[in-house]
Amino acid sequence: MRDFGSPDGRVDSRQSDIMWFWIVVFAVVGVACLWYSRHQPFPEISGRFSVLLLSISVLLWLSSTAPRGTSEEVPAVVAAIVGGLGVIFGVRHMTATHRDVVVAPFGGILLCIGSISLLSDRWNDYDQTEQLISFALASVLVTLQIYLSFRGLVIGVQGISWSKSGLRQVRRGLLEGPRGAVSHFEKSWHSEDQWLTAMSHAALVLIHGHTGDSDNEKSHEMELEKLGGWDSVDDSWTGAIREALSNL
Repeated sequence: MRDFGSPDGRVDSRQSDIMWFWIVVFAVVGVACLWYSRHQPFPEISGRFSVLLLSISVLLWLSSTAPRGTSEEVPAVVAAIVGGLGVIFGVRHMTATHRDVVVAPFGGILLCIGSISLLSDRWNDYDQTEQLISFALASVLVTLQIYLSFRGLVIGVQGISWSKSGLRQVRRGLLEGPRGAVSHFEKSWHSEDQWLTAMSHAALVLIHGHTGDSDNEKSHEMELEKLGGWDSVDDSWTGAIREALSNL
């Protein structure tokens, strides 16, 4: 039995505490990301990232039960690498494809914690210049994380993302319900981008016409007329909706 009053016992206890810290970090971030993914137009993107984080948490737990201990730096390195990749792919989806706004901020959390942990572990070994550089790097990472959190979790999903997912749901044949195309198009209305709102109303007119809901069809057609009518909507958009509905 290990004597935790001895130096070796105290080292083992510290390593165990550090490992459990990282197990909890990956698990909490993974669960939070999974919860947020349920409210995204393309939940599979952040859902896969959540599964990855939860899998890493389980692997770290398994490694903590192994006879041979894992280096204290390994979880921090994994967090920095996985978080960094999450930020890269998340920012791409956030700014280019407009399919996800969750992966980047949660990846940023891991990147911050992992990188700052690695920097702080060797803080006493750095000279003054290296300490200043480390502090500046940590400040940049925290600032980046604040921006990603504001952009992704506060501003949230853009209307065009819901329009894209709405078209996908039409092609899948999912028209009604909380995850249906109607719900997605209703979330894509934008007070500033009137063209996007017009596209949504046009899609809803066609969907309700397909399902035989004449009341909602007339209601959305009236809203569409206020925005310029059918001439304000690109023919390729209405053509895509009609084609998807005809294939159902």
